[in-house]
Amino acid sequence: MNTLSNPNLFRQECYINGQWVGADESITVTNPANLAVLGTVPSLGVEQVNTAIEQAHAAMAGWSALTAKERSKILHRWFTLIEASIDDLGIIMTLEQGKPLHEAKGEIRYAASFVEWFAEEGKRVYGETIPPTVGSNRLSTIKQPIGVCSAITPWNFPAAMITRKAAPALAAGCSIVIKPASETPFTALALAELAAQAGIPAGIFNVVTGNARALGEPLTRHPLISKFSFTGSTQVGRVLSEQCASTIKKTSLELGGNAPFIVFDDADIDKAVASAMLAKFRNGGQTCVCVNRFYVHDTVYDEFLEKFTARVAQLRVGNGLEQSTDIGPMITRRAIEGMQVLLDDALAKGARLIELGNEIEERDNYINPKILVDVDDSMNIVHEEIFGPIATLIRFHDEDEVLAQANNTIFGLAAYFFSQDVRRVYRVAEKLESGMVGINTGMISNEVAPFGGVKQSGLGKEGSRYGIEDYLTVKYLCVDIA
Repeated sequence: MNTLSNPNLFRQECYINGQWVGADESITVTNPANLAVLGTVPSLGVEQVNTAIEQAHAAMAGWSALTAKERSKILHRWFTLIEASIDDLGIIMTLEQGKPLHEAKGEIRYAASFVEWFAEEGKRVYGETIPPTVGSNRLSTIKQPIGVCSAITPWNFPAAMITRKAAPALAAGCSIVIKPASETPFTALALAELAAQAGIPAGIFNVVTGNARALGEPLTRHPLISKFSFTGSTQVGRVLSEQCASTIKKTSLELGGNAPFIVFDDADIDKAVASAMLAKFRNGGQTCVCVNRFYVHDTVYDEFLEKFTARVAQLRVGNGLEQSTDIGPMITRRAIEGMQVLLDDALAKGARLIELGNEIEERDNYINPKILVDVDDSMNIVHEEIFGPIATLIRFHDEDEVLAQANNTIFGLAAYFFSQDVRRVYRVAEKLESGMVGINTGMISNEVAPFGGVKQSGLGKEGSRYGIEDYLTVKYLCVDIA
């Protein structure tokens, strides 16, 4: 952190009601690349979080009373400050999360794009006029901010998952209380510092840190919270959703994935391989839309495997601050141990590892990229989210067969397929049970497009014009003019 151009971005206190706040207990944050201590953040108690929620509720009246254009100007200032701080924010993120620095900077740009998008989208929140059924009635609707919002965000995208929730909330006129992952709190606190510099009023944007289980209770159950948003695992999402139900909160959940990547016999193989590298190994495979299962048509399987293996063999594992690094450390050793359980199960059931020749010593939080072949549906690795740099390849023979396999999961976040047959493009895209489909591309995330899944991958959409709707409530007005 000593290399930051703006040392004020490294904050070790929570940001509540415009003040930097500490606590009696703290959480130690380490660098996953070398396990060195980066600093500490407060471990807040429930009462402190309850106070933050109450202060956010009190502050919201003034914020929501501003015009959408006035809020937009402030959000644009926040966007400008984030963009100007890309280098420092990238360093902070790489130090606490581990991803390569160029990826961290890319995420900061992505995070900033949501602030810019919703700064404008907030000015396009429209009601409607409804034709009356009674002559003297005049019917219309208006949209108003839903109320105080809360969010729990993950460690894998510590900036973008905050702005994707906070920007639409603020643009709609809401206040928000955010709890970032304990592994990566410093990026969130740096965003809070920039929010304060941008002129976002006290109490509107708040960041609290502490024990996830303890703080999850007030953030989901508090009666003053009207909307809760969570990005994380399906298992935790189920628990948080149940807690929200106690006070009938509006929820949006972006949960686990099990993305298939289908390569048909008419695919552009070179393009499929290039896209596979992005869709599988970005952020070391630690993303919810990463490919979990590669289905490759039998007639092109050998060609795809040969070219894919050659590309994967070029990947370099190392410290994210080193320019040559393609894959940084995993977030914790525990994450690697979970992958090893899946790997051992697959190998015991007949799967085979391809030798790549680029392996380093797998110590601490480092794991080599791996390609697993001879994989079938009996293996747990096909059904559980890997969340790491392990690619599993499965042969298939016809379209109906691979669609049945691709849809055989409780998840439905992202899916990818490659084909040059326009008829197949529409046919397969419509039949895949997924909220998002990448067709001849491995990169689908964009602030202007709706991000979200179906089945047990979650509820609601983030980004796009749909993203602000979860932070609004529709009020119906009926006027008798007789």
